[in-house]
Amino acid sequence: MARRAAGGAPHSARAAAASPPPPRPPRRAPRPCPLLPPLLLLLGAARAGALEVQRRFPSPTPTNNFALDGAAGTVYLAAVNRLYQLSGANLSLEAEAAVGPVADSPLCHAPQLPQASCEHPRRLTDNYNKILQLDPGQGLVVACGSIYQGFCQLRRRGNISAVAVRFPPAAPPAEPVTVFPSMLNVAANHPNASTVGLVLPPAAGSGGSRLLVGATYTGYGSAFFPRNRSLEDHRFENTPEIAIRSLDARGDLAKLFTFDLNPSDDNILKIKQGAKEQHKLGFVRAFLHPPEPPPGAPSYAYLALNSEARAGDKESQARSLLARICLPRGAGGDAKKLTESYIQLGLQCAGGAGRGDLYSRLVSVFPARELLFAVFERPQGSPAARATPAALCAFRFADVQAAIRAARNACFVEPAPDVVAVLDSVVQGTGPACERKRNIQLQPEQLDCGAAHLQHPLSILQPLKATPVFRAPGLSSVAVASVSNYTVVFLGTVSGRLLKINLNESMQVVSRRAVTVAYGEPVHHVMQFDPADPGYLYLMTSHQMARVKVAACAVHTTCGDCVGAADAYCGWCALETRCTLQQDCANSSQRHFWTSASEGPSRCPTMTVLPAEIDVHQEYSGMILQISGSLPSLSGMEMACDYGNNIRTVARVPGPAFDHQIAYCNLLPRDQFPPFPPHQDHVIVEMSVRVNGRNIVRADFTIYNCSRVGQVYPHTACTSCLSAQWPCFWCAQQHACVSNQSRCEASPNPMNPQDCPQILPSALAPMPTGSSQSIPVHLANAAFQGAALECSFGPEEVFEAIWVNESTVHCNQLHTTQKSQVFPLSLQLKGQPARFLDSPDPMTVEVYNCAMGSPDCSQCLGREDLGHLCVWSDGCRLRGPLQPLPGTCPAPEIRTIEPLSGPLDGGTLLTIRGRNLGRRLSDVAHGVWVGSVACEPLANRYTVSEEIVCATGPAPGPFSDVVTVNASKEGKSRERFSYVLPLVQFLEPDKGPKAGGTRIIIHGSDLHVGSELQVLVNDTEPCTELVRTEASITCTVPEGALPAPVPVCVRFERRGCVRSNLTFQYMQNPVITAISPRRSPVSGGRTITVAGERFHMVQNVSMAVHHIGREPTLCKVLNSTLITCPSPGALSNASAPVDFFINGRAYADEAAVAEELLDPDEARRGSRFRLDYLPDPQFSTAKREKWIKHHPGEPLTLVIHKEQDSLGLESHEYRIKIGQVACDIQIVSDRVIHCSVNESLGTAEGQLPITIQVGNFNQTIATLQLGGSETAIIVSIVICSVLLLLSVVALFVFCTKSRRAERYWQKTLLQMEEMESQIREEIRKGFAELQTDMTDLTKELNRSQGIPFLEYKHFVTRTFFPKCSSLYEERYVLPSQTLNSQGSCPVQETHPLLGEWKIPESCRPNMEEGISLFSSLLNNKHFLIVFVHALEQQKDFAVRDRCSLASLLTIALHGKLEYYTGIMKELLVDLIDASAAKNPKLMLRRTESVVEKMLTNWMSICMYSCLRETVGEPFFLLLCAIKQQINKGSIDAITGKARYTLNEEWLLRENIEAKPRNLNVSFQGCGMDSLSVRAMDTDTLTQVKEKILEAFCKNVPYSQWPRAEDVDLEWFASSTQSYILRDLDDTSVVEDGRKKLNTLAHYKIPEGASLAMSLTDKKDNTLGRVKDLDTEKYFHLVLPTDELAEPKKSHRQSHRKKVLPEIYLTRLLSTKGTLQKFLDDLFKAILSIREDKPPLAVKYFFDFLEEQAEKRGISDPDTLHIWKTNSLPLRFWVNILKNPQFVFDIDKTDHIDACLSVIAQAFIDACSISDLQLGKDSPTNKLLYAKEIPEYRKIVQRYYKQIHDMTPLSEQEMNAHLAEESRKYQNEFNTNVAMAEIYKYAKRYRTQIMTALEANPTARRTQLQHKFEQVVALMEDNIYECYSEA
Repeated sequence: MARRAAGGAPHSARAAAASPPPPRPPRRAPRPCPLLPPLLLLLGAARAGALEVQRRFPSPTPTNNFALDGAAGTVYLAAVNRLYQLSGANLSLEAEAAVGPVADSPLCHAPQLPQASCEHPRRLTDNYNKILQLDPGQGLVVACGSIYQGFCQLRRRGNISAVAVRFPPAAPPAEPVTVFPSMLNVAANHPNASTVGLVLPPAAGSGGSRLLVGATYTGYGSAFFPRNRSLEDHRFENTPEIAIRSLDARGDLAKLFTFDLNPSDDNILKIKQGAKEQHKLGFVRAFLHPPEPPPGAPSYAYLALNSEARAGDKESQARSLLARICLPRGAGGDAKKLTESYIQLGLQCAGGAGRGDLYSRLVSVFPARELLFAVFERPQGSPAARATPAALCAFRFADVQAAIRAARNACFVEPAPDVVAVLDSVVQGTGPACERKRNIQLQPEQLDCGAAHLQHPLSILQPLKATPVFRAPGLSSVAVASVSNYTVVFLGTVSGRLLKINLNESMQVVSRRAVTVAYGEPVHHVMQFDPADPGYLYLMTSHQMARVKVAACAVHTTCGDCVGAADAYCGWCALETRCTLQQDCANSSQRHFWTSASEGPSRCPTMTVLPAEIDVHQEYSGMILQISGSLPSLSGMEMACDYGNNIRTVARVPGPAFDHQIAYCNLLPRDQFPPFPPHQDHVIVEMSVRVNGRNIVRADFTIYNCSRVGQVYPHTACTSCLSAQWPCFWCAQQHACVSNQSRCEASPNPMNPQDCPQILPSALAPMPTGSSQSIPVHLANAAFQGAALECSFGPEEVFEAIWVNESTVHCNQLHTTQKSQVFPLSLQLKGQPARFLDSPDPMTVEVYNCAMGSPDCSQCLGREDLGHLCVWSDGCRLRGPLQPLPGTCPAPEIRTIEPLSGPLDGGTLLTIRGRNLGRRLSDVAHGVWVGSVACEPLANRYTVSEEIVCATGPAPGPFSDVVTVNASKEGKSRERFSYVLPLVQFLEPDKGPKAGGTRIIIHGSDLHVGSELQVLVNDTEPCTELVRTEASITCTVPEGALPAPVPVCVRFERRGCVRSNLTFQYMQNPVITAISPRRSPVSGGRTITVAGERFHMVQNVSMAVHHIGREPTLCKVLNSTLITCPSPGALSNASAPVDFFINGRAYADEAAVAEELLDPDEARRGSRFRLDYLPDPQFSTAKREKWIKHHPGEPLTLVIHKEQDSLGLESHEYRIKIGQVACDIQIVSDRVIHCSVNESLGTAEGQLPITIQVGNFNQTIATLQLGGSETAIIVSIVICSVLLLLSVVALFVFCTKSRRAERYWQKTLLQMEEMESQIREEIRKGFAELQTDMTDLTKELNRSQGIPFLEYKHFVTRTFFPKCSSLYEERYVLPSQTLNSQGSCPVQETHPLLGEWKIPESCRPNMEEGISLFSSLLNNKHFLIVFVHALEQQKDFAVRDRCSLASLLTIALHGKLEYYTGIMKELLVDLIDASAAKNPKLMLRRTESVVEKMLTNWMSICMYSCLRETVGEPFFLLLCAIKQQINKGSIDAITGKARYTLNEEWLLRENIEAKPRNLNVSFQGCGMDSLSVRAMDTDTLTQVKEKILEAFCKNVPYSQWPRAEDVDLEWFASSTQSYILRDLDDTSVVEDGRKKLNTLAHYKIPEGASLAMSLTDKKDNTLGRVKDLDTEKYFHLVLPTDELAEPKKSHRQSHRKKVLPEIYLTRLLSTKGTLQKFLDDLFKAILSIREDKPPLAVKYFFDFLEEQAEKRGISDPDTLHIWKTNSLPLRFWVNILKNPQFVFDIDKTDHIDACLSVIAQAFIDACSISDLQLGKDSPTNKLLYAKEIPEYRKIVQRYYKQIHDMTPLSEQEMNAHLAEESRKYQNEFNTNVAMAEIYKYAKRYRTQIMTALEANPTARRTQLQHKFEQVVALMEDNIYECYSEA
């Protein structure tokens, strides 16, 4: 229920994330601000077919409630901290009041209580409105908020800014009013807790109104109660769940808001304290039904609510409830207790698909006359689900009444325990069960409302059930109206949309429409119709109030559309010819004037015209009109027939009639007939009947003209005339078509189309050009034999025809200069105009010319198949009648083939071009080959002689060969065709949104082959826009159906897929949640930030604006949640929808599509985001001058004035330039911008333009003129003269000295140049290394190797006992290392706490009993705290002992972590008390007490799983990266200094050139035989051995590795020579009296050398560890620096020394840059919260610290930050960062330790709150990460805030978590050993402990000192003796 508090906060908060708040409305009430009308205009009237948002009012804070005053036409709106009074018609602001924020605390009484005092701090708190109700009788508006425990105000109706009744009264009246908390604590006092209110009318004969309130309990034990230890609960006694309170403001103010019914009864329903947990009530709405009952009829108050009842609870299993309360009837009605009549029943909305189709949570209700409509939702697992499944159900009030009567009957008359139960969880209830009332006849009123002597309150056990009428996701509110025979349901959604569905009488959906009210802002669950005009609906979203017109009928322009839309509100107003609401149509109450949707489209007015067809040559007296459909009687009305173009004739109706009316109308005059369209023998005329100036019904008729048929169809004139749809006749003699047969001459005329004279088509063979042969044409029905005819071969070719007989004529032959030409052939009568004989099937003749178009033999002879008789003889010629048949042609000549390669499977379409490639297809049908593989020619692609396209056959394997064509002779190609096997390897990216559009690249080889390529996604959908090269294919992925992996198939030539397992993962589409800002200048270019999710898959995105937008703009993806787009320019100032195109696909909000509530038109309309375009900003200089003078050298500050606008630009959006120099902006306000220039301005012209840029808008506001005064010029001349004189003197002095300095300068210059080149070279190297190392390292780092985590028990012992315990020396007992066959040495780590308790058997019984008794003492809280305090008070109880005791206690109590935690907390409270008195910021800084070490151990236990599962991997990768980076350069084996490091002290400040060597090493160890190992040629042999061991044993824990001294390394220089390689031998070099260690370079070992490593039997320990060698005798890379020995060094060495060692500090940056990613990953892992495994212990402990600080009044946030930092990051994480060997089985070298110290220091600085004061003299260890520290600091603060925002843990939850940790690692440690060690301290300080126990009253009372004596007695005689024996 928290999601839908009546206060409206939750849904508001959800929307706030979705979109930035709209602009603030004006603040002052007296007159509306001039900005408001343009704002409303901008918001515009949104229209969606059947709905129209008429007005909106934006609220700057989240809205909560609203109330309507129908009589005054006013809307009251309550938002967070604000109350508004708006005019009902246009939602303009009339008055407002500020009601928050105020200083408040939920733990304090309201300050209106005179006696109220509070020890808790009050903080500035927002006021969320909980109740906003109108009391018209008293002229009041009741407004209750969440502040001051739910305090109410009575404000004045008509002026919300004024308080009508002050309560409690401010000035003392005659009698002081006593105010109790229950009169003030009315509403819920938490933003997310629900409250509903209802003003009840005054009972007859009683005082004023009453207020029914339902409020969620927020007191102690609820989720809303503040998290602290206070038990003060102001809610339980004072704020019952349901109450009826007095609202009589005119009566006794002492009774205002009281719920007293009489001295003994309260008018309340309150859940018992113990049952609050089981009955968490969340209220949805309170309402009266019926709202205005007839006199004497009952009216009931209903409460709709949700109960969070547990499953199986006997009282109420239904979660959605409807409760009813009776109101007093009539004047004599008794005032009843609320609980007497209270009865509740469940509402169940469920489909037929079982529990999965149950909608269990009530969201919104709306009472209609007979039905209660309710929206339910099915709660999802995740609260972030954007659209929860929801359904609309309807319940009959009659069923509710029947259920209530049956229930009371079942309770008191015939008891039925399964029907009804008494709510025994209510304080005011009567008893636990129903009982039969003997001899009592229940009256109807008692059945309805109960009675005092009957059990109450009641709960009906069986819910009232209904099936969903409508389902859609994300429904949030409902309102219902009954119109005609329809029920119209309005539904709001969580995405800010309003649906309208029309239900017929059987509750079936007949239509639905939707409109967006405020995208992304949930609609509040209460919507109301305007009481004054039900044609409007008021609704509220999280930041807006809206007035919506229930129907936008005007969008329907025809009756069919209007009535067919099935919108109950809309109907066709016949005489006004428009779609309207019924009340908007004149006389709509009378029949036939207004046609409703229920009548159907068949009732729309229609008309038929008689006659429907009119001959243009005939006279007509008039027309008859048959009018039908829903029209009133037209008799007596002013009527006309309207033909358009202002042509009208008189119309009349003979008499009154309905449904079928007859009208008469004159035909329009002949001279006004419309013209006939070209190529048409008729024209269609539209005619309308015009009544009272409006055309109400229309129809068409046709005017035809038979004589036009011959013109329209000249070649079939007779046939077309006799087959026309008009009555036409053909006159053969006149060759004309007429409508009157009498106009024909007497000769016989055809009557049927078959009788027409016509040409009979016949097939004609092609004819050669110029042939003397004539063309025969056959005729049918030629009744005019001998008439003069002409042969027409087109307009230009007309010849005389020669009659052969009565049915045949001959036409002469034609000429052509083309290869072939087809002529149309027709016959015409001689003379003009042309009159053709009918030719129903057009006849043609082909004429050919052999000499044209056949350049080679094959083409010429190939024409034979076309019927062309040609022969090849020095060209193509016509074959003579006696010439022989043609012979053969030359061999085929192949010029080109393409493509040049294809896949082995064949199918490639190979195109062969050349000459003489066959005369016909059959010549080459089986004659095309690629080598020995046939290629099948395609008939439809063959071009004679010139081109063959064939499909290649499959080849057995890859090969390359020429193409041969055999057409009786063989021809071969010069190019070769290759068969290859294309291979596919992988694709990238391998995932993308399911909307498609992702461009993927498929990598492989030989992908360019073949003629056709397809890439299919999911086997069917093609990947489009293919681009391919030899190695890759790029294409665009199509849309996917579901987010799932799908196969990708690469297919050549439509054959099978190339074998590969390519898959592409369709992911959920990116989601855009908000854009900001939502305003842009009309020029565009403003940066719009687009927020959302999953943008990491976006490759390209653009932004476009509908209608007024110019070109779309390209956007930039910043990260997975942010995109920035420059706004497109616009054509005008307006508000327009915005579209985004992601990866080329139009973005569509899936949540809205899923809502498919809406009609498809609305879905297509698309965009949910709008951009308001406003005029470009205008600027001017302060005095509007166009020229500004400026003297160079003087400071320049510009003051620029800005015209006021509503763009809300930020300072960073302005760019001001003077010429090309930027002007730095200092101040930006609404009207003024200040900027200054810090650099000198200079230009040759002396003039610089001053320009201001905002986005794409540029404005030059003035010109800056540079110049100086005359005085300055004179002064300059004087100064120059003096300087010239001085220069002459100085020159003389200089010349004498310069010669002396010349020689010295030349020498110094040489040295400087040499040093400079060395420095330059070093810096260049450092830069190159920084660029390449990161990629190399990421590539080389092997993440697949297992992480060698230590077991939990070893982690604990290493962490608990590092150096502060006497057990430390015994920590590891290592047996002698015997190497196994693989070369590894298994080590058995044993710790005394992990092994057996070693004591002689003779001593065991007594000691075990003593230890057992001592254990029970330690498990006594009082003993343990006294024991610890007593020990800590001893001066000789050192810090080391305290650490040891703490760790031993942790081990001893490991099985009872919850007890251990309690002890730790008590000791910490004592420590905090001690620290708070001194300096609280120093607390927990060091580990100087037992409890501080206990806290360290507690954190180690609780954070182990986080360390192992979350932090372990990035930490291990960082360690590997450090080690690998150090090893990439030279490392001095003796000093340990290296080229690459993070620690300046360990930096090798010499330029030692080291080259890598890849060695092939064999070694029978760690499971591998041979490997290639990378070493440096400067490595000593021990260093090489260590690198080899690391390569071979990387997957084995370090403790099992052989050591370098355990192995020998042998180099096989040749097949006969091999050498054992050692650090020192006879060949070692001596320099300056010191031996240099041997290196790979010393032995001259080449790249790729073969080495063998083997285990040695005898260790060579003569040298010991290399780094411990005497530097006086040995060195590796660098000789020790000795300033005294400097003069003795050679010139070369001393010169080398001159290179500044500081230049090598850049290597620190190189190393840092390489490791940065790994360090960032580690810090993120440490300082992030996993949703699946939140850090419960951290949350619990931080809450404990906050609680302690609050108790002691410590409000300084810095102190709390320091406490948290000291307890977790510094106490636990820094310890782990510095000691990775506590976590992993690895080797931590001194150098790695030094690097980790730098990283740990950076982590410490990040957690600190004091700013680092760093300078050039600061240590590099601090400077190295100085730039990153601020960013890390933000991460730390965010982490602390996330912890703070987590849900608090109860003690039970934490104890369960700790118990689980104890159980997980039980029996890991020997607690007896720990107890025995603790006992040693007890024995040592026995006297002091006894004294402390006797001084403690609790210890004395429980005789703890005697129990302690018993322990000592049992242990005393045995322990030392036994331990000495052991």
